[in-house]
Amino acid sequence: MTRGTGQFEVRLASGQAELHAVQKLRYRVFVQELGASGALANQAEGIEKDGYDAHCDHLVLIDKLRAGETAAQIVGVYRLMGQAGAEMAGQYYSESEFDLGPLRASGRTMLELGRSCVLPEYRSGLAMFHLWKGLAAIVAAKGVEILFGVASFHGTDIAGLSPSLSMLHHRHLAPRALRACAKTGADPADWLRPLNQIDRRAAMVQVPALIKAYLRLGGYIGEGVYVDYVFNTTDVFMVVDMAGINEKQKTLYSQSIEGQR
Repeated sequence: MTRGTGQFEVRLASGQAELHAVQKLRYRVFVQELGASGALANQAEGIEKDGYDAHCDHLVLIDKLRAGETAAQIVGVYRLMGQAGAEMAGQYYSESEFDLGPLRASGRTMLELGRSCVLPEYRSGLAMFHLWKGLAAIVAAKGVEILFGVASFHGTDIAGLSPSLSMLHHRHLAPRALRACAKTGADPADWLRPLNQIDRRAAMVQVPALIKAYLRLGGYIGEGVYVDYVFNTTDVFMVVDMAGINEKQKTLYSQSIEGQR
């Protein structure tokens, strides 16, 4: 699958050199920019990788005008894990933080989105349009019925994030049939506030662009939050039921994203 004309190309990564380029891009965004740490961050090689990579496809955004070999032209990525990959890996990445019981019980075709990141200078405009269009093509070709994954707020100050987290809980909680729950999430007493105590506009300003894009696409969040101190993030579970998306919402594939775990 290759899509795009002119400056940008979107396709699945091929070979070890391109996978290595993906991992270097993730290191640059997640480690150097956002402050992730731990065993997944290989300081010597300047890469960020984990055991799920070998069981996933990596949808890459290529800027053909950048100097160097193709691997050096990769400026964005979405990691995609289907059901076959999850079986080989033993679980979906999301299941390290959230219980996917209701989604697994649905019997529907699922695709996990994760580890998405884009270089800062490509986080809006034509580049993002191509990346989201490439994702839409894969969803259509594979007959995907449910998209899901972990999405993150930067930082681990759940008290400071409580207005946004509370707003998402009150206004965008998934139906029970799609509601994954945090396995060892933060105590709701530390972040969940009544809706009437929240400045709704200020709360939504603080929500990352990626989460807003999924909400506009008709997405929901799961139950609870997971604080990942290694990645320096506070994570929520995002899920989109493709059956509920209308034609107007489908155009939102062109919205900009910043990063998804």
